[in-house]
Amino acid sequence: MNRTRVKSYRHRVGKNHYLVIKIFQLASARSKLGNSLASNALNIKITKQRKRR
Repeated sequence: MNRTRVKSYRHRVGKNHYLVIKIFQLASARSKLGNSLASNALNIKITKQRKRR
């Protein structure tokens, strides 16, 4: 079974805001005949939320 765990943290240093994303991912592949490929590729999209008033 492949598992992905994502943790995100927000830090503020002075006026600057930082978003830290930690991704823990495991990929495995097995085959008795032929080739197998295990990939740890990720597609990440970060969007900024609108401020509500």
